[in-house]
Amino acid sequence: MKKKVAFICVHNSCRSQMAEAWAKHLGSDVLEVYSAGTEEYPEVKPKAVQVMEEVGIDMSGHYPKLLTDIPEEVDYLITMGCGVVCPYIPCEHQEDWGLEDPSGGPIEGFRKTRDIIKEKVVELIEKAKKEME
Repeated sequence: MKKKVAFICVHNSCRSQMAEAWAKHLGSDVLEVYSAGTEEYPEVKPKAVQVMEEVGIDMSGHYPKLLTDIPEEVDYLITMGCGVVCPYIPCEHQEDWGLEDPSGGPIEGFRKTRDIIKEKVVELIEKAKKEME
């Protein structure tokens, strides 16, 4: 059975969306992936979509979701470093990735964030595989 992971941020418009896309792309065999935000936001940041397209991942159909749009209980709860306290979501493991939000900055910041998220998602996939053995 796959491990459920939720990537949580304030707006679900950049970092958590990239994490969701990487996890689905790299770990769909072991992870059931969700992302959500604590506040409503109108769209996924265009630069986030652009930098993911650069590595062959299409996020054009992604849209910001709220906590009410994801399962009430997950195995892994990953916050992005939002500086907010997320509402309690039952989980086996919770961690904060402490990522700076590249929004409003140059495209290079989005690329750097994309690459850091990929590394962290790969580590999470390896952890999930070990726990499933």
